[in-house]
Amino acid sequence: MAIITLTTDFGEKDHFTGATKGAIYSELPDVNIVDISHNVSPFSIPEAAYIIQNAYSSFPKGTIHIIGIDSEINAENKHIAVKLDDHYFICANNGIMSMICSDIAPEKIVEINIHDRLQSSFPVLDVFVKVACHIARGGTLEVIGKTINSIKPIKNIEPFVKDDKTQIIGSIIYIDNYGNVITNIKRSFFESIQKGRTFEISARNYKFKKIHQKYSDIVNFDIPAEKRQDEGRKLVVFNSGGFLEISVFKSNPSTVGGASSLLGLGIMDAVSINFSAESALPNAI
Repeated sequence: MAIITLTTDFGEKDHFTGATKGAIYSELPDVNIVDISHNVSPFSIPEAAYIIQNAYSSFPKGTIHIIGIDSEINAENKHIAVKLDDHYFICANNGIMSMICSDIAPEKIVEINIHDRLQSSFPVLDVFVKVACHIARGGTLEVIGKTINSIKPIKNIEPFVKDDKTQIIGSIIYIDNYGNVITNIKRSFFESIQKGRTFEISARNYKFKKIHQKYSDIVNFDIPAEKRQDEGRKLVVFNSGGFLEISVFKSNPSTVGGASSLLGLGIMDAVSINFSAESALPNAI
């Protein structure tokens, strides 16, 4: 039985999500539809890229992923279908796929060209659903598009590194439900530049000299629980997706706040890592 996932910025108020699911079920009554997220910030390509990169590999091979972000077709925003890592992705060619494609080369990319057969004012419903159902029935990508060799890159996907390798400058690409801020600096990239040197992470006026393995590493469990004051403490970790994350222990944006609100950090704000000139035992991880 086919699985089709949905990642959109539709939210929960409007009819768009329900209409999309209804259109899929009308064509494939036995399909499994899974919502990855409908709360991507409107038109936020970096957010959508981060979410889909960290979610897709948990699904079985052959899963079809519809990504409905900035999907209106125009001269600069074509539609594509991508086979990558034995998964299928249907989206606009606006950079969403470039984060995944930076780690794994696509097996095939086609530019969708069935628009002349459809009257479309709602591309996710009118085009993406048709393509997803075609793939779910065993159809090939060549039937719905022409093969292309590359996709549009996303801006700021890679951190900047100074020529002398003493500094990484990254940016915040995502803020999660806890208010944690996630940067575009991946563990593998950090370690390739660090090479055993000590470092200091800077975000606005806040500085960190240690990266923890997990959130609770900041807790001193030798102190009785009633005497600890750990909630609200700031820390840095590599999260489950391998991205450098600035967090607040047991944060809650609606009560005590999160890293984003307490540190005044937002999407695309800079986060820098400065390395010592000489190698030393790592103070990080």
